Amino acid sequence: MTAAPALAQFKPRVVDTSVGEQFHIEGSAAWWFPSADLVVSSGGSGALTGLAGTDIDAKNDLGLADKRVPQLSLVLRAARKHKFRLQYIPIEFEQTATLSRDVNFNGQRYRVGFPVNSSLKWQALRLSYEYDFVPRSRGFVGFIIEDKQTDVQVDLVTPFIPPQFAHAQAPIPSLGGIGRVYATPHVSITGEATFFKLPAGITERYEAHYVDIDIYGTFNATNNFGVQGGFRSMDLAYLFKADRGAFTMRGIYLGVVARY
Repeated sequence: MTAAPALAQFKPRVVDTSVGEQFHIEGSAAWWFPSADLVVSSGGSGALTGLAGTDIDAKNDLGLADKRVPQLSLVLRAARKHKFRLQYIPIEFEQTATLSRDVNFNGQRYRVGFPVNSSLKWQALRLSYEYDFVPRSRGFVGFIIEDKQTDVQVDLVTPFIPPQFAHAQAPIPSLGGIGRVYATPHVSITGEATFFKLPAGITERYEAHYVDIDIYGTFNATNNFGVQGGFRSMDLAYLFKADRGAFTMRGIYLGVVARY
C-alpha cells in the first residue's frame, strides 16, 4: 500500500570555493620587521677551558639595532592533504660599539672602553612536511613535521685582541600544527606553531629549545596572486658545551605570494 523509498546514489563532488587553494607550487617573499633580543656567551676552550663567558647583550653591549629581514618560502602541494615546505630566513647584524663594561668571550677579556666590531649571523632554514587531516572547502587543520637547520655564529673584532668567534650548528627536529579559515572566499587567516625542547636533565653539556609561532592573513586577488601580512615570533635558546645563546625575534611582516 506504500511506496518503498528510493535513495539517490549520486554523491556530488565537493567544490573548493576558496580563492588561493588550487595550486601545485606556491612561493612567497616578505620583509620581516622584528624586534631582536639577543644574548650570547662563549667560554674558553683548549688551554682556556674553564673560563666562563659573560652573558653579552647584543643591544646594550654591542650596539645592535633592529632591522628588516627577508623571509622566503616555497610550498609544493603533492596532493590535497600533502604539502612539502621550505623556508629560509637569513638573519645578520653588524655593528660597532665601545664597551661600557668588561666582558669575557671565548676565553678573552674585553676591557671597558675597547672599540669592538661585531657580527651575529643566524641562518634559519626550515624543511617541513604538512599533512592536512581535516581538509574543508573553507579551510583546513593539519600537523607539521620539520627539520630546522640552525646555524649561529658570533664574531668579535678589536685592535687589542685577535679576532674571536663562537659557532653553533645543528639540525633541530620540530613538531607542530597549522590551521586556516576563510573569512571570505578571498581572505584567509592562518595560524601555525612548531616547537622543540631538549631538557637540561638529559645531559649537562647540551640543552635547547625552539618555538616558532606565525599568524598571518592573506588577501587573494586571484588564485595565482595575493598579499600577506602577519606577526611572527621565533624563540631559540641553546647550550652547546661552553657556549650559550638566547635569541628572541618578534614582529610584523608584509609580503606577496604567487601560485601555479
